[in-house]
Amino acid sequence: MEQECMTGKLYLCATPIGNLGDISARCLEIFNTVDLIAAEDTRRTVQLLNHFGISKPLTSYHEHNKREKGEYLIKLLKQGKNIAQVSDAGTPAISDPGEDLVRLCIENDITVTSVPGPVAGINALILSGLSTRRYAFEGFLSVNKRHRKEHLNSVKNDTHTLIFYEAPHKLKYTLADMLEVFGGDRKIALVRELTKLHEEVIRCTLEEAQELYAEKSPRGEYVIVIDGASENNAEPENNFWDELTVTEHVNKYISEGMTSKEAVKQAAKDRGLAKRDVYNEYHKGAME
Repeated sequence: MEQECMTGKLYLCATPIGNLGDISARCLEIFNTVDLIAAEDTRRTVQLLNHFGISKPLTSYHEHNKREKGEYLIKLLKQGKNIAQVSDAGTPAISDPGEDLVRLCIENDITVTSVPGPVAGINALILSGLSTRRYAFEGFLSVNKRHRKEHLNSVKNDTHTLIFYEAPHKLKYTLADMLEVFGGDRKIALVRELTKLHEEVIRCTLEEAQELYAEKSPRGEYVIVIDGASENNAEPENNFWDELTVTEHVNKYISEGMTSKEAVKQAAKDRGLAKRDVYNEYHKGAME
């Protein structure tokens, strides 16, 4: 009788964000024992493996090939192969396509486990001097100015400490938008080169940060940590539909290009109502 093949396991392996001494003994053990390492950037990962004298097959797995490569990795896991997944640096599945691979594994009943290690956002948070009791990770902001402003406006009244990632070439634009949305007095920490020789933590206000980088060129990847809104001073949210009837609300979305079905669905979501109730109210109003 043919023996059923056991599925493999996916290991989410955290790698150093700067100092190679931060890699764990368990991570090195996993690298030595898995059948394959799926890396966001194979060139960077092979340098890490070479440093520790590890030779292991590599395959690329990144944002631009995650659909087809994810299916390939699932196929190997179903054949019993054990796979380690790594990001460029730090913990995978945070602001990288590892999140999608984890979801695929869950859908296919494949075991996933993590090999803990460095996380840039958490390290920046504990160095910021801001509250660590409640925080929200917001990841990378959009390169599109309108979408970036919408994101910032959606969290401006959040009382959690906010954590963002940002690339050096976008930092000045992001600080300008943050200053406009959050105000100049909001406390901020800009953390760069974490765990490296030139690690730097700048603690100031948003206004001071913009003034600083008007004269200084950003270098290296940044983690931006921002103080949450004061619970006493947070502005009440004003929704555009507060002054509109349900019919007017739906018609506004239709005028912007949505179908009536899409508009009813979005209006129901905005108001926290059942779609059926919005549909009935809209058609009642349309007939009046």
